Amino acid sequence: MQVFKFGGASVKDANGVKNVAEVLKQFPDKKISVVISAMGKTTNALERLAKAYFYKTENAEAILEEIKSYHFDICQKLFPASSHSIYTELENTFVELYWAIEDEPTQGFDFEYDQIVSMGEIISTKIVSAYLNEIGLNNKWIDARGLIQTDNSYREGKVDFALTESLIKRDLEKVFTSTNIIVTQGFIGGTSENFTTTLGREGSDYTASILAYCLNAENVTIWKDVPGVLNADPKWFSHTKKIDQLSYHDAIELTYYGATVIHPKTIKPLQNKNIPLYVKSFLKPKEEGTVIKDGDKRLNIPSYIFKIDQVLISIQPKDFSFIAEDNLSDIFDLFSKHGVKINLMQLSAISFSVCCDHDIIKIKTLVNELQTQFKVLYNSGLELMTVRYYTQETIDTLTLNKVILLEQRSRYTVQMVMKNEIAE
Repeated sequence: MQVFKFGGASVKDANGVKNVAEVLKQFPDKKISVVISAMGKTTNALERLAKAYFYKTENAEAILEEIKSYHFDICQKLFPASSHSIYTELENTFVELYWAIEDEPTQGFDFEYDQIVSMGEIISTKIVSAYLNEIGLNNKWIDARGLIQTDNSYREGKVDFALTESLIKRDLEKVFTSTNIIVTQGFIGGTSENFTTTLGREGSDYTASILAYCLNAENVTIWKDVPGVLNADPKWFSHTKKIDQLSYHDAIELTYYGATVIHPKTIKPLQNKNIPLYVKSFLKPKEEGTVIKDGDKRLNIPSYIFKIDQVLISIQPKDFSFIAEDNLSDIFDLFSKHGVKINLMQLSAISFSVCCDHDIIKIKTLVNELQTQFKVLYNSGLELMTVRYYTQETIDTLTLNKVILLEQRSRYTVQMVMKNEIAE
């Protein structure tokens, strides 16, 4: 059994859905669990909808109409007959979304976010599953919320692996006796109270990894719009190189530091069962791509991870004391409470500095609470550059015309928080 994951770019339009079918046709005798993300930029649109609903920033119904129109346009190209059952099914799904934004919120933003944003995957998988059945690729649509069981950490659900594994083995192994293809959602899970959770942004990779672990899959393939894992994001670097093979260890390091090609939690379950992970192009499915597997071969080229819109927070005691263990305990508790992830940290005698993504709402409330106990300084509009297997030459090139606010080096990795140098 294999696990395939198709991201939003692979199903952004009708031609993308048709291409997914062409990829699957190349594996006629394989049992495949197909994990699908929301179509195109739907997750972004649904995030906008959740904020409009909760914070009253925009007209929520107008945003929902845009999302509905986008999906129905795709359906009209895939299912010319207006009598096709997919239209009724989607209408019912969108009715659920209209109901969700009709009343005032009753829970916190993270809870409401998960109930709304999760629907992108439900909609996309219903369309893909219906199209595959339409062209003779018989498959079974499965609701991942009944399989991936999490706690109540909304927007970052923690998976109960023991329960999830028992449910997946019980339900999916039975389905595979009657069909070779299962279509399910990435990114989402469910709680014991039957509420929906999400696994963190871009969490569909993680879903594929969970399924592979629980089903003892032969391998996992993540189908992307790039030829494999590159040593840098082509959005920021014009000359990139494909990495043919990565060890689990290097892949974990790269994703931990923010490489976006794979979700950070994806690798560990696969490493635990020695399941290879392939990253391949859905545009050129016969090309080799990148394989991530057991090994200790060191990369021979630097890898670059670039994060913008960063904030550097410096936390100091209000009195004349040092930063000690009790201070750090209080600080980490507050970061956890406000759901702020730390990308880089550095400790000195009287200061603790952290670099984080600048989520305006989370950072504002975090800083306000930190200021009740500590003196807090921060800079925003910064960049975080991480280089794995660096050389001094690469550092000199990357820091040209930059002011380095914080730098941290280990044997193989350097991280720098920077801003543009201001010309006098």
